Amino acid sequence: MVGMTRLFIYPGYKFKKVKNMITNFHLPASTPLLLVCALAGKEKILKAYEEAKRNNYRFFSYGDAMLILTKEVKNV
Repeated sequence: MVGMTRLFIYPGYKFKKVKNMITNFHLPASTPLLLVCALAGKEKILKAYEEAKRNNYRFFSYGDAMLILTKEVKNV
């Protein structure tokens, strides 16, 4: 099924169930990057990206992965 949605997750979004995520390093200015910034915080994600660049990590779909661990989210 193809359709439109008004849901867009970006920094400031309040997650209700998700507390951790395994994901790859997304390209700058991409919507998946906004998603991980919403979960872990923009400052922490950008710091992780700087570390990844210094260590020659690979970005995009066949690149390196990261595990984001956040504080536990209570069910609302």
